Amino acid sequence: MPIYEFFCMKCRRKISVLTRSVAETPEPKCSTCGNTDLHRLVSTFAYHKSIATIHEESGEPTMFPSPDYYKDPRNIGRWTEKRFQEMDMDLPGKIQQQIQAAREGELPSSLKELQSATSDATYH
Repeated sequence: MPIYEFFCMKCRRKISVLTRSVAETPEPKCSTCGNTDLHRLVSTFAYHKSIATIHEESGEPTMFPSPDYYKDPRNIGRWTEKRFQEMDMDLPGKIQQQIQAAREGELPSSLKELQSATSDATYH
């Protein structure tokens, strides 16, 4: 069911019209002022990428020497996953779970301890 967008020449608003099929010709009418003098707009569209495509496009951390690389949760654990794959080894289930949890925002307990430490803490 396509959604078409139009611009009302009278009240200068953008409206959306939902049709049941591409073959159906929309007969738009402005929902605000009732005007039928509308100009069709070029609508935006969504494009969804697979995780493999995202990894290919984001590349290796060395390609983008930015501290923001690992702020994208999809990149957490990529180095580990890649190294296991290169060695033709299966990534242990526990590590897979920790990587996935980190991508979803759950830090491993060892990192939680570091995060809660204060900068003025004394280490012996």
